[in-house]
Amino acid sequence: MGCVRDILNAKEHKIQFISPKATVYEALEKMSEKDIGALVVFENKKVLGIISERDYARKIILHKKTSKKTLVKEIMSSDLISVAPDTSVEDAMVLMTGKHVRHLLVFEKTKFVGIISIGDIVKLIISNKDFLIDQLSDYISGRYY
Repeated sequence: MGCVRDILNAKEHKIQFISPKATVYEALEKMSEKDIGALVVFENKKVLGIISERDYARKIILHKKTSKKTLVKEIMSSDLISVAPDTSVEDAMVLMTGKHVRHLLVFEKTKFVGIISIGDIVKLIISNKDFLIDQLSDYISGRYY
């Protein structure tokens, strides 16, 4: 099925970062503008965590806080769950399911190289299945050489 590196290579957009000192509202604006569900929280050349739509829903709305007054560092997820680029897609899925997370940070040794989402994994799985279906159709119809 492939590895995490395959997902990173197929991704169309650049990694989106935000400061821990930004407001949650600014983070939400950026996520909306980029049509993504999470941002990497980054400061002094170091990944501190991620902030996601889920963090917003559970830590702002449900606690009656305001996104314009709350800082990213107050609600970001700092318990970093990460994988290496050579991690299999299957292992990444098992980790995401077991930890109940939708995003994994990707590190090559100590260097941050990207972030993948459950949506990225689903997209790869669908692409692989479509490829297999095309191959089988070509074989059945005699177009396979």
